[in-house]
Amino acid sequence: MFVDYYAVLEIDISATQEEIKSAFKRQALKWHPDRNPGQDTTLRMQQINEAYLILKDPEGRTRYNREYQRFKQYQQQQDYSERERQRQHSDEQKRREKEKQQYEKQYEYKEYTVNDDILGKWMENARKQAVDLAKKTIEDFKGISTACAKAVAKEVVAGIGRYLIVSVLIMIIFAIVKSCNG
Repeated sequence: MFVDYYAVLEIDISATQEEIKSAFKRQALKWHPDRNPGQDTTLRMQQINEAYLILKDPEGRTRYNREYQRFKQYQQQQDYSERERQRQHSDEQKRREKEKQQYEKQYEYKEYTVNDDILGKWMENARKQAVDLAKKTIEDFKGISTACAKAVAKEVVAGIGRYLIVSVLIMIIFAIVKSCNG
């Protein structure tokens, strides 16, 4: 399986390291779970982290770029074959397929096998690291949420206690004032 890391980060192959870092931050913010309530962005965040882990490393990027060029050639051959097949389909089928392709962005290409064994291992390792990072982020988020809930509960209890003490003091003052006037 091949993942188009440049498409994941929405950058060009000629991007500088600074542009890669900036794109990583932009995509990480865009797809962060806090900014996408009700959506499971775990897979997307994993792809973003995976892309950054490979492209930020000079040797990893060099190996990836060689494979990327082979992938693009493969993709062109597939596109040519697909155009030939589409020529045989009706106009309605062509229109539906085009709409589907525009609707779904594709980053993973399961039918393409990475030729560089070292790059393949690096990509698999980056995928595992991205999964671990996503799990750690979720655990951290749960921990932060629990800590926040405990802090809020503590402050609420303290606030109720202060309210009761102030109320009792006010009642005592009123009782003293009333007994002095009466």
